[in-house]
Amino acid sequence: MRPLPGGVVTRHGARRGEQTTVQLEPFEIGAFAVTEGQFAEVLGIAAQHPRRPARDLSWFRAIRFCNAASEWEGLDPAYSFDGEDVTWHVDSDGYRLPTEAEWEYACRAGSVGPQYGPLDEIAWSSRDAVGAPQDVGLKLPNLNGLFDTLGNVWEWCWDLLDPELHDDHRVFRGGCFTDDTWSVRASVRRGGAPRTHHDDVGMRLARGGFDGSDAAQGWSARADVERGGRGGSRPFGRAPRR
Repeated sequence: MRPLPGGVVTRHGARRGEQTTVQLEPFEIGAFAVTEGQFAEVLGIAAQHPRRPARDLSWFRAIRFCNAASEWEGLDPAYSFDGEDVTWHVDSDGYRLPTEAEWEYACRAGSVGPQYGPLDEIAWSSRDAVGAPQDVGLKLPNLNGLFDTLGNVWEWCWDLLDPELHDDHRVFRGGCFTDDTWSVRASVRRGGAPRTHHDDVGMRLARGGFDGSDAAQGWSARADVERGGRGGSRPFGRAPRR
């Protein structure tokens, strides 16, 4: 884990043309994506490629791994479950997924361009013509000391993608080893349903507790509802939830 100081990140919403500045408190984030070896150790399963990033993970599986890793180290789990409703206890000191604002702040490491360095030096992408994710840490890190935040595998975040259009879909960021340059950028957002597995999506752990409840680090439960998620209203013409 790398401790990062508090700071500001400016995020751009392409669909609405919005620009949002988020003030972040200090937090910790993994220097590497969670590897197959770490996943195997915590969950007691086999790892075929221990140094490669764990992938083919649903968002729910990533969330449950965060709790398992917390329990492994004697920390309070960050998440609780009521069926498929997940609550993030923002005051918890346990492991969790980064918020989208935290992820972008950590990835950019002060840079304002689409990548934090020459792509061939910092990220595995389609330009490398590899057939699978590569061992973590083989490319150069960013100025925060984080490896592979761009390329290799996408990484799940806590936030909803766009609840007005995609209901409960969650965000993943960073691009992967098969993606062209356009997708391997600090600002690109994609996502998927929380139960869906993607063979090019993994995860990176974050940690940090905050005062209050239901809001932290650029995310709030109230905003999710107002934008149509978690029971909020649907915009005119959108299909009803099932």
